[in-house]
Amino acid sequence: MQLDVGSELRRVRESRKLSLRNVAGAVGVSASLLSQVETGKTQPSVSTLYALVNYLGISLDGLMGTSRAGAPSLGVANPAVESTPSGTRSSDAVVQRREDNPVIEMENGVTWERLAVGASSVADPLIVTYEPSASSSMEGKMMRHAGLEYGVLLEGALTLRIDFDTYELAPGDSFCFDSGRPHLYVNQSDQPARGIWFVIGRRDMSYQSLADLGHEQPGDPRPIASAVDVLHAMKSMRSAPSAGADGPGA
Repeated sequence: MQLDVGSELRRVRESRKLSLRNVAGAVGVSASLLSQVETGKTQPSVSTLYALVNYLGISLDGLMGTSRAGAPSLGVANPAVESTPSGTRSSDAVVQRREDNPVIEMENGVTWERLAVGASSVADPLIVTYEPSASSSMEGKMMRHAGLEYGVLLEGALTLRIDFDTYELAPGDSFCFDSGRPHLYVNQSDQPARGIWFVIGRRDMSYQSLADLGHEQPGDPRPIASAVDVLHAMKSMRSAPSAGADGPGA
């Protein structure tokens, strides 16, 4: 279930009556790049997407709705036990079919695919793919955000940089670290790298790139804490009202 990142970002920006230039300047990208993202001509990097979603102040509340009939929620399972042709769900479990997985494809071949979660889940699982030469920040800047990251690499090779240390990951290697530490993922091989990430989000700290530390941004009092939160937030954008004909321009 591919999410249309660009059009949803534009819809929310216009509903907030924010100009293209103002938003671009606030998150540290050019207006032309943001315009290309909104029109689908290019995809944002992981770090840019974090910054945009946080700056726009997208609420993480009210995200328990279902995207379409029979499809699992992006939040938690329906509290009532329910059996459907696509699976059985209860207050603490949900079967989510592959075609219902929310997916975001980002710049240069980074993909997040969110797996099923339950009402009492403490961790959110993602299938993460880095195509050859892909990295979590196209600018090569390390990033930090709230949460804890656990993961295991299933195939390919991936370089993980944390603080001043560099780790070369091979299939079967796993990792665990506080996402508040500066970090960067890079695929320096000629084959895709794919693994499963488990994210435990904390909301006492919003996304920050190292270049933006100390820079205040308007946003929701419950900021984006993880990749999973970005997927939740992108889902909520679909219900945001569109700006009228007199809405702000670039």
